[in-house]
Amino acid sequence: MTEPIGRRIALHRRRRGLSQAAVAGLVGRSESWLSQVERGLRTVDSYTVLRDLARVLRVDIGTLAGSGQASEPERSPVRMDVVEIERTLLVGVAAEPVLDVASAVPELHAAYQAARYDEVLAALPGLIAALDGQDAALIARGYTVAAKTLTKIGSHDLALVAADRAWAAARRSGGPADVGMAVYQVVCALLPTPRSALAEELAATSAARLEDDADPAACSVAGALWLIAAVAAARRTDAAASGERLNRAQRLADHLGEDANYRWTAFGPTNVAIHRVSVAVELGDAPGALAAAEAVDVDQLPEALRSRRVQVQLDVAWAHAQRRRDAEALVALLEIERAAPQVTRRNAVARDTIRQLLARARGSSGAAVRGLAHRAGVVV
Repeated sequence: MTEPIGRRIALHRRRRGLSQAAVAGLVGRSESWLSQVERGLRTVDSYTVLRDLARVLRVDIGTLAGSGQASEPERSPVRMDVVEIERTLLVGVAAEPVLDVASAVPELHAAYQAARYDEVLAALPGLIAALDGQDAALIARGYTVAAKTLTKIGSHDLALVAADRAWAAARRSGGPADVGMAVYQVVCALLPTPRSALAEELAATSAARLEDDADPAACSVAGALWLIAAVAAARRTDAAASGERLNRAQRLADHLGEDANYRWTAFGPTNVAIHRVSVAVELGDAPGALAAAEAVDVDQLPEALRSRRVQVQLDVAWAHAQRRRDAEALVALLEIERAAPQVTRRNAVARDTIRQLLARARGSSGAAVRGLAHRAGVVV
């Protein structure tokens, strides 16, 4: 754990018998980039690249980051919650179905956006059990909330199953906004996998098809798709494509003229500004992310969109952690915990950022970091 990250990556790559070219290709980077990382000439300053490396090398992300928290997934409360969802989704094990699906679906979308993830996770088995035989549009929206919640907690395989069912139902219903929103969830589930290129292509082509639709819901979904396409381009360090897609989303947001929430997209000018921070983080541009964060006024968003409101702080925490400004990163995480405590316990990015700080915790700040790690369930 005292070795530089590049040496840890090289060690686990060799243990798997993989070449630099193979590993670099699987995470969407060049062989020369990985060679520089392994030789200590550059660092891994993007969370998603670090996560993808851990996946390819079949090690815990904490092992690569140097946190030493390799057994964390077994301790995480997320894993226990997912078991019943998995059994209902994949095996069809009977759960007690919700009685009023038409009311439950929008309520769970609202709970998700308010960062009440425990509530959504507890309700998902009953919702999934009740979706069979419902109207196609309602099925699509039900599986969409399941997919987005599973993506948020890092269960990407199950998220892809739910997103695929949402997409199939949306195509039966024929509603362009519902189809686009289901596609968005498929993209989110595919991005952390070796099929990230397919996800990016799907996002961009779907956004282009929808962006001229006069319906505000379709416009919002098109904007959301351009934003996720911008993030996807940033993950492969294509700043030009990211910028162009952000600008297309900006034009749609300006046309919409408000921070709306059609189809639970939270799309509008403020969400575009938030994604400029996220894109900078994905590009490994910590100073750029912090500068972009200064331009975001989250008070423009409705109070109910709590998960969007704390996203800026989450990106800021990651950016500070990459610059080893751990005190500032801790302040940002504590602010997230104050505003939306389930984010620090459920969000995969938040938990991995806490692990980074925990690995470096020293002196008077160490107690505060360890306290946060315990409350978040990162350590017991």
